[in-house]
Amino acid sequence: MVRLFRRNEPASRSTRLALYYTSDVHGSERCFLKFLNAAKFYGVDTLVLGGDLTGKVLVPIVEIDGRWEMTFLGRHEVLATPADVAEAEKRIRFNGFYPYRCDQRELARMEADPQYAVEVFRRTMREAIERWVRLAEERLRGSGVSCFIMPGNDDEFDIDEALAHSDVIVNPDGRVVQLDGYQLLSLSWANPTPWNSPRELPEEELAARIERLARELDPGVPAIFNLHCPPFNSTLDSAPQLREDLSVVMVGGQPNMVPVGSRAVRAAIERYQPVLSLHGHIHESRGAVRIGRTLCINPGSAYGEGVLHGALVVLEGDRVASYQLVSG
Repeated sequence: MVRLFRRNEPASRSTRLALYYTSDVHGSERCFLKFLNAAKFYGVDTLVLGGDLTGKVLVPIVEIDGRWEMTFLGRHEVLATPADVAEAEKRIRFNGFYPYRCDQRELARMEADPQYAVEVFRRTMREAIERWVRLAEERLRGSGVSCFIMPGNDDEFDIDEALAHSDVIVNPDGRVVQLDGYQLLSLSWANPTPWNSPRELPEEELAARIERLARELDPGVPAIFNLHCPPFNSTLDSAPQLREDLSVVMVGGQPNMVPVGSRAVRAAIERYQPVLSLHGHIHESRGAVRIGRTLCINPGSAYGEGVLHGALVVLEGDRVASYQLVSG
């Protein structure tokens, strides 16, 4: 049972929680289905998906003279039957893209009107998240598994409503919630990136937002941070250095890796010392590191390959009893 955090509920030293955490699935339905199966597969009671849920590409499937055509992954395909179309849509979703059935007139309108194309994409994206919510409800209802799914910095605000209307999953973003003797503080926002993504804030504003949430924490209850952005200079935030034109800076034939995480996130971890801090955002920086007493984890992301990176963590009282980075 997941509920809003209430004060004056002391934690037991015998409290135990087994959770699976992942992030940055970016529209891959293959990875999302693996996430839903992770509780049963790994034997945990809590699932956390820490942001960047949505994909970035719409794939039109165009009706032409009684058949359907599409260009996917650089290959033009003709789809002769409804079964062919359904199979193509499945392949598109599994790869993190969004299929969109339309006729030639609709395609021409999208090509001529970029704003209309954006509206179509965002509507399709919302419908995809609504589909995922239904899948989660079908597979997890009655299982006793607590499931937390929140947006990340790349996700448009359109999807928040879809996540809000479920009695099975919880969007913990911008809240402190309590689960099985622990308190979970979650935030989807990140410090500024070169991509100007929807949920970015200057470090000062990000720090203020985290601080407002941290004031709700009960110091007598072990805390878990679920912050999409990793802490600065932690080895969990190393990404290729980019020039102003977004080209990669190369050194010795390899990308020059630099820390790009949040100073505000690091400062909050150092100050409040949660037992565990979960992060995503930087796909290349899979790993675990301690900042003071806090174990910080970024499982990384390989959604484009259909591989789900995650972390298994067992908490006992106010300590991490065990953890393991896993892939499947």
